[in-house]
Amino acid sequence: MKPLDHEEIARRLDHAERVGHQIGPVSQDFPSMTMADAYAIQRHWINLKLAAGRRIRGRKIGLTSRAMQSQLGIEIPDSGILFDDMFFDDGDTIPAGRFIEPRIEVEIAFIMGKDLKGGDTGPDQVLAATQSIAPAFEILDTRFFRKDPVTGQPRTILDTISDNAANAGIVLGAERHQPETVDLKWTGAIVSLNGMVEETGLGAGVLGDPLLSMAWLANRLAEHGDYIRKGEVVLSGSFIRAIEARPGSHFTADFGPFGTLSCTFEQESP
Repeated sequence: MKPLDHEEIARRLDHAERVGHQIGPVSQDFPSMTMADAYAIQRHWINLKLAAGRRIRGRKIGLTSRAMQSQLGIEIPDSGILFDDMFFDDGDTIPAGRFIEPRIEVEIAFIMGKDLKGGDTGPDQVLAATQSIAPAFEILDTRFFRKDPVTGQPRTILDTISDNAANAGIVLGAERHQPETVDLKWTGAIVSLNGMVEETGLGAGVLGDPLLSMAWLANRLAEHGDYIRKGEVVLSGSFIRAIEARPGSHFTADFGPFGTLSCTFEQESP
C-alpha cells in the first residue's frame, strides 16, 4: 500500500464511525497489505481524531488469548488507542446509537504511575511503573463489516488493527488495587447478561499473566519510538470471549474481592 492509501482508508474509517455505517474490509481491496500497513492506517486515523480535538487517555491490548490467536492464524496480540470520549463510569447507561455493532469484554485495567519504556521490559518493570489496577469492561465495535455482505469475505487481523484494534469504549471500575498485592493470574470475573451468567474467566487467559501483555506492549511500542505514559489507562486484554451488546442489555461483572462492574446499553426508541 502507498501512504495515500493509508490516509484514504483512515478517512473512510473516521467517516464510518461518525455516521454509524460499516464499510467493506480493507484487506479485500488490498490483499497484499501487511501489518505495517494496518498500523499505518491506524496512526492516520489517530491523527484525524487528535486534529478533531480528541485527547489520548490510554491504550488497549487485544487478541491476547491463544484461542483467538489460533482462530485468526496469528501469534502476537494487537494494540490500539483509548481516547477521552471513550470512557464511561461503573453503572453508566450507554446511549442508544452510540456504537454500530458493540460487544463487551472484561479486563484488568492498569493505571500508570510512571512512564513505561520498553526494550527489554518484563513484569518487574511493569509493576514498578503501575500506580494501581482496576476492573474494566472494554466496549468493542467494528467500523468494517465482520463479513462483507457482497463478497462474503470476513475481516482479518489486518482489518482489525486498521480499525484501532476494534476499540470503541471502556467502562472503568471505581475500585483501585496495588498490583503487587494481587495475583493477576488468578484474578477473574463472572460476567452476567440480563441476570444470567454468560462467561467466566481468569487473568491467566491473557498471555498467561496480564503483566506479560503489558510488557509486550511496552516492548512493541519501543520498536517504533513510543512508550506508555504516566497517567495512561491500559486495558491489558480480555480473558473472556466477546459478548454481543444489543440494545437493552445489562451487564454485570463480579470480580470477587477485586470489585464489581456494571453497565446498560440503552433500549432504542420504537
